[in-house]
Amino acid sequence: MEFSGRSALITGASRGIGRAIAVEFSSAGAELALLGRDRAALEETRAACLEVHPTGKIEIVVADVTQPDASAKAVETALERFGRLDFAIANAGQAVDGLILRLRHADVDRLIDVNLKSAMYLAEVAAKPMLRQRGGSIVFVSSIVALVGNAGQSIYAATKAGLLGLTKSLAKELGSRGVRVNAVAPGYIETAMTTAMPEAAKAQYLNTIPLGRPGRPQDVSGVVRFLCSDAAAYVTGQTLVVDGGLVTY
Repeated sequence: MEFSGRSALITGASRGIGRAIAVEFSSAGAELALLGRDRAALEETRAACLEVHPTGKIEIVVADVTQPDASAKAVETALERFGRLDFAIANAGQAVDGLILRLRHADVDRLIDVNLKSAMYLAEVAAKPMLRQRGGSIVFVSSIVALVGNAGQSIYAATKAGLLGLTKSLAKELGSRGVRVNAVAPGYIETAMTTAMPEAAKAQYLNTIPLGRPGRPQDVSGVVRFLCSDAAAYVTGQTLVVDGGLVTY
């Protein structure tokens, strides 16, 4: 699962799962374009990547993923700097919890923009060079709530579920040219997003996880690496659950 000579574009790369994916791919030898709004945090991600791959090529693109031209700018940067684009990981995400009767319309619009539309914008522009290359991999970072739902997270769950439909549809659209599209559905992962959860909610999750611990961002990044690698050359249109056994089917 080595990525020397290949390049990756990662959205939401400034912290958490996005940063872990960037470091994972850098350790595999990939050249990276990191997209996010916080330059200082992206610079921290770049530094973490250079720790594992001191000679790595890493470009930072500061932009708002909810704007269609943000992903286009990042893809253009990757192509100019690296000459190709092999992997696109749509990791940018946001959560606003609340019962449906109390949600503000502005929050609904924001979650749709960040969690779903930004992924569509990325896929639209990343697919073009991949189709020309007759190869590439797109991965959407969804959530376990997309599969099972969660009270108080109806809009978040809906946007993350939308990514799963997008995954299946694009896998069928792009597969004939060698472009694979998959998703990961993380469970309870220790990130800034879950740190803000009430302690009672954290305890409830931990008591129902068979592996007995919360997930780490690196638990997700390794699965994303697999999905982009040649080891998953015959895997497309799938959602891999990374939740420590929290949900079983």
